[in-house]
Amino acid sequence: MRKGLLAIFAILLLWGCGNKKEQKTKTPIRVDTEIVGTENVDRLRQYVGTVEENEGTAVSFTGMGVVRQVLVDEGQAVRRGQLIAVMDDTQARNVLSGAEAQMAQANDALARYKMLYDNGSLPEVQWVEIRSKVAQAKSQLEVAKKNLADCRLTAPVNGIIGRKQISVGETALPSQSVVTILDINTVKVKVSVPETEMGRIHAHTPSIIKVEATGRTYQGGRIERGIQADALTHTYDIRINVVNHDRKLLPGMVANVQLAYGGNTGSGSQTLLLPVTAVQERSDGDLFVWTIDDSKTAHRTPVSIGSTVGNRVIITSGVSSGVRVVTEGYQKLSEGTKVVYD
Repeated sequence: MRKGLLAIFAILLLWGCGNKKEQKTKTPIRVDTEIVGTENVDRLRQYVGTVEENEGTAVSFTGMGVVRQVLVDEGQAVRRGQLIAVMDDTQARNVLSGAEAQMAQANDALARYKMLYDNGSLPEVQWVEIRSKVAQAKSQLEVAKKNLADCRLTAPVNGIIGRKQISVGETALPSQSVVTILDINTVKVKVSVPETEMGRIHAHTPSIIKVEATGRTYQGGRIERGIQADALTHTYDIRINVVNHDRKLLPGMVANVQLAYGGNTGSGSQTLLLPVTAVQERSDGDLFVWTIDDSKTAHRTPVSIGSTVGNRVIITSGVSSGVRVVTEGYQKLSEGTKVVYD
């Protein structure tokens, strides 16, 4: 019995040594790394903004009537002159028929009385009266034609249908909006800025705009500054013009806005930057990066961060310039893991 126990113990001891030897010779994990360095970064401020249309045009009938057709849908692109809606034109056609009859009657009278006028048998006063009646009939006919044409509502500009205000069967009133046409080839991102920061912003302050709904980052253009502050928040609205040729940016989308107060003049301070993906978060919320020492061993190193600059983040503490940090392949790392990198 004793010999058997000794044999089992010897086997376990040999297995443990072999396992340790296997652990020591485990293949290092391949990772991508970056050596931390300083970069020239402008003074950045982050805000939350809302996308707005460049212009909105409310389109309405000029007269009152029952809407018979609405030929567009919300979000549909329309071109100038495209038919949008049709109003019941029965009354307008009847009025036009009456005006055409009066025009024909006036022209007939003009032709008959002209013969008398030319022969000198018609007083000048009566001739002027006949010609006036013809002019009145012509004016009424033009009005009737316009009223009939106004029963067809067309787009005055190119754009996107924003919202339909009236449906088929409803009565449209004069100047009541039927649809709104939005110009979104260029959009504006509205941002509320504290009054203490307004003096640093001008028409050409550089800006970067990220919109999660589109998954894209945009370069902001000219900035329009508001001149009236909100009485409660003491903020001013600014609007940043953004080119939107593919029409992916839609009114109401939320945007993350970065403004570079220092401009692109190289006047910013030297700052430590790392890719955003290099910074990880522990279960307790603390942030860290994987650093690599001279023996190619990975260590979890706590860091503090500042604002983001594009796809990079400012490191305020935890690592210094010259330290090698893992940027890709960190998923399989643990404390003390051996790594290889190019």
